Amino acid sequence: MRPLAAVETARRQRGVLSEVAHRPWPLPSRPWLMGQSWRGLAFAHWNVDPAALERVVPPQIPLDLRDGRAWIGITPFRVEGLRLRNTLPPPVVSRFEEANVRTYVNVDGKPGIYFLSLDAASRAAVAAARRSYRLPYFHSRMRMDEDASRVRFEAKRISPDGPPARLRIGYEPAGEQFAARPGTLEHWLTERYCLYTLAEDGTVQRGEIHHPPWPLQPARATIFENTMTEGVGIELEGEPVLHFSALQDVVLWAIEPVR
Repeated sequence: MRPLAAVETARRQRGVLSEVAHRPWPLPSRPWLMGQSWRGLAFAHWNVDPAALERVVPPQIPLDLRDGRAWIGITPFRVEGLRLRNTLPPPVVSRFEEANVRTYVNVDGKPGIYFLSLDAASRAAVAAARRSYRLPYFHSRMRMDEDASRVRFEAKRISPDGPPARLRIGYEPAGEQFAARPGTLEHWLTERYCLYTLAEDGTVQRGEIHHPPWPLQPARATIFENTMTEGVGIELEGEPVLHFSALQDVVLWAIEPVR
């Protein structure tokens, strides 16, 4: 990342802290740890039987259901401007592709995200996230090509300690940008401001997240291959609910025990 672009990215990331009225609870009082910017992101969501997820989500982290159904999201995107607080994004290593498989949970009234897997095209990012956030990150060979507004994304997991997983998808926006209204499915799926994981002793850890309201667009996609959930024994059926977001700036806090 060029110096001027790095400065601008860091400025945008710091700026998200000035927009907080939409948050469901106040910002943490402690300093945030890390900034990231997510570009060309697709949300592809399928509703599934909760019983399928109860087999793989720890019982200490209750599923968050909507109308009796659980949801799984697959989100391919590019990370840009990855940096620690009070630093600029370093060259080369601050930019890489990523794809997450997530579901939705609620602990003590705070709805959040539980990651079934996260794949990244950066060995360093995988190692750091496994150590600091205790998340199921895997190294993958990835490619993301953008032609105008259309994105072609490919991922093949190459970590030897994870089950095989592949994703090949083309997607693009298919409508005007909007902010999801509270109470809608789009809002329920996307406006979540923490993640959950477990410590070694099984205690629940929460990692706070902050960003502006998601700038969403309706999307269309062609999924050529998707085995991202086969490793957890879940088959995704039917057409997904699709959304696109061109850019989101984010700050994250270190995980801490849920008290």
